[in-house]
Amino acid sequence: MTISTLPLWPAGCPNNPPADQPQPRLAIFQPDRRETNPRAAVIVCPGGGYAGLAPHEGDPFAALFTAHGFVSAVLYYRVAPWKFPAPQADACRAIRLLRANAGQFGVDPQRIGLMGFSAGGHLVATTAAQPDLHHDQHDDLVDTVSARPDRAILAYPVASFGEHTHLGSVHNLLGNPPDPQMREQLSNEKHVTANHPPTFLFHTADDDGVPVQNSLLYADACRRARVPVELHVYESGWHGVGLALDNPALCGWSNRLLDWLRPWRL
Repeated sequence: MTISTLPLWPAGCPNNPPADQPQPRLAIFQPDRRETNPRAAVIVCPGGGYAGLAPHEGDPFAALFTAHGFVSAVLYYRVAPWKFPAPQADACRAIRLLRANAGQFGVDPQRIGLMGFSAGGHLVATTAAQPDLHHDQHDDLVDTVSARPDRAILAYPVASFGEHTHLGSVHNLLGNPPDPQMREQLSNEKHVTANHPPTFLFHTADDDGVPVQNSLLYADACRRARVPVELHVYESGWHGVGLALDNPALCGWSNRLLDWLRPWRL
């Protein structure tokens, strides 16, 4: 496995934090075995309530995907004190950059998926449902490369900013109090259309951090829009389980995901 780093924004761009702070970037994982045909890719967005990025929701999943024949990448996107649209700009830029540089990384530009956990799931839902919600003036690929992912994977996501949301994510992204119109705009279950990519959702029924209603509402929105959707709700498990390798009842969820992805990968 080879890992390389791709900065999201050019040097001197106002979207880059000060040099002593983490920079928006993609860590790209490529399988050692080279293929003649380009591979499907998955970009992973860790959770963290839009306040940080959880390490156990980044590299372990990129390594998992790479072991199963994908090119994968971990997206290090901007979080608080940055507000909307900074994370959205980073996610859209990441997809456009990987798509524009697909040949360099052995990627099929028409098979780029986006995966997110918790608040990272909200970022994925926003990008999948509303890829053109924000066009960053510093993104030179906006007019030529689509930011729409070809698959969306949501793990215990903050899919909605409505009644069943995680208020910490809302406040970190929109401020406190949040603008009501933006809160409505970023309740992504209300913006799913037939153009939404096929979607996989995973949640636990007793999640006490992000209620399972987020996944239920989103899956139903996909169903009503006739978007292919697969939903897995497990009986019990704490919020932020990641791969859940120490939980026999949950650790198989990533296999269900790989099963869902397999026809798309081949």
